[in-house]
Amino acid sequence: QVQLVASGGGLVQAGDSLRLSCTASGRAFSTYAMGWFRQTPGKDREFVAAISRNGEGTNYGTFVKGRFTISRENAKNTVYLQMNSLEAEDTAVYLCAARMTDPFSSGSFYYTANHAYNYWGQGTQVTVSS
Repeated sequence: QVQLVASGGGLVQAGDSLRLSCTASGRAFSTYAMGWFRQTPGKDREFVAAISRNGEGTNYGTFVKGRFTISRENAKNTVYLQMNSLEAEDTAVYLCAARMTDPFSSGSFYYTANHAYNYWGQGTQVTVSS
């Protein structure tokens, strides 16, 4: 089992940048594929970015348009989301998620569906003022 703690959110202006972090407790972080999602009141949870357990596979939501970068440091049990050129529409609670992977499967698999993830962090609020 893994516990996830997200941090790095805040109040910024449109055009600014933020870097979110998600740190996992426990061992074997490198066996988890990781993802970021976001949620706003009244809307479904939205896929933001995903990264494979070895960091070689990444994928982004269509709205990202090259503004965000997901990365991970397995030695620090941490996954990051660098967000640049933030827009007011990016305002949301950002949640990180972990999916346990089969060690015999490819290490480059990533997952974009929220139901694919086993564990969720508590989220960090990002507010972008226009």
